[in-house]
Amino acid sequence: MAETLGQLLPVYVLADESGSMHPYVGDLNAGLASLHRAMLGEPMAAAKVRFSVLGFANSVTERLILADLRAESELPRLTASGGTSYEAAFTALLRRLPQDVDTLKSQGYRVHRPAVFFLSDGQPNFGEAWQDRHRELTDRSVTKAAPNIIACGIGQAEAETILGVATQSEFAFISVPGAQLGESIAQFFTALTKSVVESGNAMASGQPELVVERPEGFRLAIDEV
Repeated sequence: MAETLGQLLPVYVLADESGSMHPYVGDLNAGLASLHRAMLGEPMAAAKVRFSVLGFANSVTERLILADLRAESELPRLTASGGTSYEAAFTALLRRLPQDVDTLKSQGYRVHRPAVFFLSDGQPNFGEAWQDRHRELTDRSVTKAAPNIIACGIGQAEAETILGVATQSEFAFISVPGAQLGESIAQFFTALTKSVVESGNAMASGQPELVVERPEGFRLAIDEV
């Protein structure tokens, strides 16, 4: 049997680029730039991660796919316009993830279950059947590359919706009432950076583990009964 090149963790940022995010695009891009700088300072962790950025509005724009952040001079910039199609977001992942895992395996890597970090400031477009696509994406009997989804809601996002996006209740976070969106976005990226660095270091140590940090100023999303 051929020797593998090592283990990799595919990480995806699935970021809301709807029109309501327009005032905060600068915060989104600053967060990505900060994450990139931090990963360049953690080469052992960065070596174990392949990083993708997808923005969603009424459709999905694939900004970066399976990047080795050590080789990137800068990360792409996000924009904002249009609606908030969760259905488009999960449909894109449903197509993208199995393809990406197959690509990495064909290159000789062992691939761990993808981690998706989802950020939205509002509710999905009315009338969408996004839950159907989400179930298909996260059902491991249907999608072998079904991801772990860490969902963070800010602004007008509702706890019940964020719980429906996250694959485990402890992966669902919502910003505290009254929080400034720009600050919440910064805290999201700080926690994302810590999660990616610690997960990458765990893989480099030979004890693979997905580490999920709760963003400061966020609480666990719980719904009412």
